Amino acid sequence: MLVHSRAGRTAARVLFFVLFLPLFALPFAVVLAASFAGNWSGALPSHPTLDHYRDLTGGDSLDALTTSLWTALAASALALLTGGWAALAAERLRGRARRVLDALFMLPVAVPSVVVGLALLVAFSQPPLLLNGTRRIVILAHAVLVTAFAYQSVTAALARLDPAYEQAAAGLGARPLRVLLTVKLPLLLPSLSAAAALCFALSMGELSATMMLYPPDWTTLPVRIYAATNRGSLFTGAALAVALMLTTLVVLLALGRVRSRADHR
Repeated sequence: MLVHSRAGRTAARVLFFVLFLPLFALPFAVVLAASFAGNWSGALPSHPTLDHYRDLTGGDSLDALTTSLWTALAASALALLTGGWAALAAERLRGRARRVLDALFMLPVAVPSVVVGLALLVAFSQPPLLLNGTRRIVILAHAVLVTAFAYQSVTAALARLDPAYEQAAAGLGARPLRVLLTVKLPLLLPSLSAAAALCFALSMGELSATMMLYPPDWTTLPVRIYAATNRGSLFTGAALAVALMLTTLVVLLALGRVRSRADHR
């Protein structure tokens, strides 16, 4: 730790728990408690029940969870492919060209996501690229919103990469494509898996742009949570939120294992 004295470390830990519990842990605990509550008229919930989770075993809620998973996986793969390729292509750019490319990829993060949704809605509502009303425009919107994180992650990893490995492979006669596939990409795998995890988590929770674009047959779980809470079904919305958090956590743990193995290699 940066604090070397024992009293300082104790104070830092106390401050951490004082800030962490009310700001982060307590809201999650409230959502978890509400998901099992049959009633909440006092300080604590009462009449515990599993009824709010029953729809997750089938019906619209399970469809929404599956839709969120497919959307997040597809958007993350597209963002990783696009952002990673752009970072590799821009590795040797300098000056104004590099600043322009960085600005282009960071633009969707700099504006509200609802603006991104509106831009895509306007851009793809007429032939020849008519995507409005399809699931593809939802996946595209999620990919646009998270590609910046993949680009920045790979760019930072490339800046730390020792060029001696590529030079040694090239000196042994390896062509650029082989150097990329057998040297550079394996070295970038930890950063790629970290970028994939971040893109997936952000896509799973995206709501604003999705609300403007989603068709009736492609409703994500955040949209269903919003609809449930908007009509007053707070306990049902809490159960759906818990399912969203647990699903995202499971996928992130799996990607974390991939990153650990990559670091070990």
